Amino acid sequence: MRTFRFTRMIAAFLAGILLVQLHACATGSQQGGTTTLTIATVNNNDMVIMQDLSSQFEEAHPDINLQWVVLEENVLRQRVTNDIANRGGQFDILTIGTYETPIWAKQGWLLPLENLPEDYNVEDILPPVREALSYEDQLFALPFYAESSMLYYRTDLFEEAGITMPEQPTYTQVRQWAEQIHDPSNGVYGICLRGKPGWGENMAFFTTLVNTFGGKWFDTNWQPDLSSPEWNEALTYYVDLLGQYGPPGASSNGFNENLALFSTGNCGMWIDATVAAGKLADPDESQVADTVGFARAPVADYPNGSNWLWAWSLAIPSSTRSPEAAQQFITWATSQEYVQLVAEERGWVAAPPGTRQSTYDNPSYQEAAPFAEIVLNSIQAADPSKPTVDPVPYQGIQFVAIPEFQALGTQVGQTVAAALTKQVSVDQALQQAQTTTEQTMQRAGYIQ
Repeated sequence: MRTFRFTRMIAAFLAGILLVQLHACATGSQQGGTTTLTIATVNNNDMVIMQDLSSQFEEAHPDINLQWVVLEENVLRQRVTNDIANRGGQFDILTIGTYETPIWAKQGWLLPLENLPEDYNVEDILPPVREALSYEDQLFALPFYAESSMLYYRTDLFEEAGITMPEQPTYTQVRQWAEQIHDPSNGVYGICLRGKPGWGENMAFFTTLVNTFGGKWFDTNWQPDLSSPEWNEALTYYVDLLGQYGPPGASSNGFNENLALFSTGNCGMWIDATVAAGKLADPDESQVADTVGFARAPVADYPNGSNWLWAWSLAIPSSTRSPEAAQQFITWATSQEYVQLVAEERGWVAAPPGTRQSTYDNPSYQEAAPFAEIVLNSIQAADPSKPTVDPVPYQGIQFVAIPEFQALGTQVGQTVAAALTKQVSVDQALQQAQTTTEQTMQRAGYIQ
């Protein structure tokens, strides 16, 4: 009996040591009075700047240590989704967007952001962005930068071709212009677009194309509509445009790849996130800074949903061990103070765009950012509640705001990429996408 009790005591002692070790290794752990916060973020330029400047936060908060996990966009989404859904607790701060925030808040996976400092000035955040990051009128994420979509073009190439950019370009004109300026023998491709599969990669752009061609993901009864003439017209346009006037390997290009292509002079046009404007206009970052032009995202048959709304934002998972320290950091990184810091360290052209009215009211930013008015107007015009010309049961412009869309959008994105690489025809791709979507919606109980 005494041997049994002794064995139990040893086992309990070892279990206690193991528990302490696990706790010490967990995110948000505290050792010697220092809290370590593990931050998952995307490898976009603005986040790289945030990581660099965060040393100033650590200097001002010596009791907080920041540990960064910087990932490619598709990988980030997979990692943080798996972690938060399984309550893995790997991260104390997540970089998520307008799609995840209200869905995850409803699930209880995120902490509400309450008692923010008065000088944070929540009302300064642009209303469409603030609303998109709220659930039941409560903020659950703070926007690091926000974006819509726009058309970038080489003004020198347009002048040589005698093309004048209108206030509101159309996709018919985009095709004509791509043909006129396409010069692959000199390393210039008529247009660059996202082709990398992913619900937040190729489908972000492609869904806006479907919207403006008059298509939709679902009708009012949640029946999928991907085999419609509008989807066919949009996909045919996309495949033909990139196939004839896009760069080689377009199906591997996402936001960062196309940004690199355009900034080195290899793209005549590019339709993508407005956040790229600051980098393209910065001579330290872009070889075409003096010849980049900016215009609203093109439209086809309808204006609905032709430009998206997104905000890369910082949120705190409910599994964190250090909610107060986490809120301290995300408040700092999304504040007016941080915007000013970026302006001082990197110039106003690099300031995080799309989040605060005070940024757009600042004369220094207006002078440094010739694209500011277009970006602001595009964000304010984006209406996630009316993404299509026909009534639909969902919200979201470049995505459908239901939990199933993350997997569904990626599956359809792979099918779209297969059509782009000619592995399947447009008709085959859409029939496959329609079948996949119907099966997903049946399993989820939306339809019979």
